[in-house]
Amino acid sequence: MRVLIVEDEPPAAKRLQQLLLEKRPAARIVGVQDGVENTVRWLRSNPTPDLLFFDIQLSDGLSFDIFHQQPVTSPVIFTTAYDHYTLKAFKLNSVDYLLKPIDPEELQQALQKFERWFGAGPTLPAETLQNLMQAFVQPAFKERFMIKIGQQLTYIQVQDIAYFYSEDGLAFAQMCDRKRHAIDYTLDQLDGLLDPRHFFRLNRKVITHIQSIRKAEPYFNSRFILELHPKPDFEIIVSRDRASDFKAWLDK
Repeated sequence: MRVLIVEDEPPAAKRLQQLLLEKRPAARIVGVQDGVENTVRWLRSNPTPDLLFFDIQLSDGLSFDIFHQQPVTSPVIFTTAYDHYTLKAFKLNSVDYLLKPIDPEELQQALQKFERWFGAGPTLPAETLQNLMQAFVQPAFKERFMIKIGQQLTYIQVQDIAYFYSEDGLAFAQMCDRKRHAIDYTLDQLDGLLDPRHFFRLNRKVITHIQSIRKAEPYFNSRFILELHPKPDFEIIVSRDRASDFKAWLDK
């Protein structure tokens, strides 16, 4: 069995090779590639492998992009750090995947499924690939905001913003350097523009960056009271209906 591994994290690639050879000592790993372009070049200049292991997120894009540049006729087992809920499309379309860190028993089951399919040459239909790409492509979030200082227009970087808050019908960006700037967005609009990995809507008045949180303490009525930096002039309280999501967000 000739196997090509496409993985941009060296430790993950090494672990997969070790586990694969433990489960199938006769397997021959014909290459390890770390990106879309390298993999396309490899596939164009080498014999077709019997099995492909594709990490979904690579250094230069998604492994799905490979299918658009080069016909892939070998069975594919995807590896990914995404959770089971995000991966429902894989099971619905009978596509194998392994969650990282790879579990040896799950690898064994995936290999057994491959061996049951061996000779049938299963490939991924174009419609399936399109659905998977839509599920995994990350949305584009705001990186900067235009602001006006006097008569001049300039911008601020999102990475320099500690939190957003509303006051007297206006929205402000509180900067890490203690400056603040009015921005031409509402907090409801900001909800869909900011990366939820870094920003969280605490209540109707505040959206905070994770790095601005200094302390979170239980508050009455199942809420939390926070200490942010820079310190605002008002109390920061996580509303009761957001408290559970807030704890889950902190624990990601």
